[in-house]
Amino acid sequence: MSDIQLFRLNGGQATELPSSSVALERQLQALVEGQMETFLGVRFLASEYATGKTHRGRIDSLGLDENGCPVIVEYKRHSNENVINQGLFYLDWLLDHKAEFRWLVMEKLGREVADAVEWSGTRLLCIAADFTRYDQHAVQQIPRNIELIRYKQFGDDLLLLELVNTQSVANGGGRAEQSPPAEEALPEPAQGARRPIGKDKSLAEQLEAAPEPTRQLYADLRSFVFSLGDDVNEKLLKLYTAFRKLRNFATVVVQPNRLLVYLKLDPASVALEDGFSRDVSQTGHWGTGDVELCLRTAPDLERAKPLIERAYAEG
Repeated sequence: MSDIQLFRLNGGQATELPSSSVALERQLQALVEGQMETFLGVRFLASEYATGKTHRGRIDSLGLDENGCPVIVEYKRHSNENVINQGLFYLDWLLDHKAEFRWLVMEKLGREVADAVEWSGTRLLCIAADFTRYDQHAVQQIPRNIELIRYKQFGDDLLLLELVNTQSVANGGGRAEQSPPAEEALPEPAQGARRPIGKDKSLAEQLEAAPEPTRQLYADLRSFVFSLGDDVNEKLLKLYTAFRKLRNFATVVVQPNRLLVYLKLDPASVALEDGFSRDVSQTGHWGTGDVELCLRTAPDLERAKPLIERAYAEG
């Protein structure tokens, strides 16, 4: 059970705010769908999406996250409802109907976005008032991208979303991708990895070609990001690495002799420095975030750490 307590401070007195769940599951769904990008970093696509006469199901919410990965969101008010199994049922359907999902994305967000869907990161988000320890254990045994998110409502104007547990895998199904400890050497890129369309090299290719100091800098950056908290998750995508909690707070692009780190920070709140940091809110780039940091050396990483920590805290 959640042990989070929220207090209102007024005139030197502390008053605990009682928490509650929503009266109806549909109310929670409507709330999240209306603010899905703000809450979860996911662009809303469809509600109560029918899976056809054979499958005979309805997916609560469908979306596309900030990394271009398909997202299924399932909501349950009570912890004893089997939200995980139901979500897996829909996740299997989605992975078998990629063309249908792509058409939905094309209709809502355009062809360019549809062509760039990142299927390897397909996710299931389960949102409930609480989860049992058995739910949390089960997630770790299932080779799928599953996140358990607990919600609590405080009064009429406060909503808490807490990432309870997460599992990350190498693709939408298959072998679990347990991230290596941050201090370990980086894994070698997979043999025969397919190069993405166009001139841009994949993350694996960039790491393979990078000189040893750049690879070490990347490893040191990962080590620092993981040290920020147990809720940090890493997702290796085709062209960049995403570090996130519920949403991305930092993404990393590897280039010859340097790392480009993009942070979810307001550029106006950062003292920008020529050659080190810049505002990219109006500039196209891989990854997400409006502040770009250019890291070439270990001292650059030391300068970057306070900003990365800020992005984590605000993310």
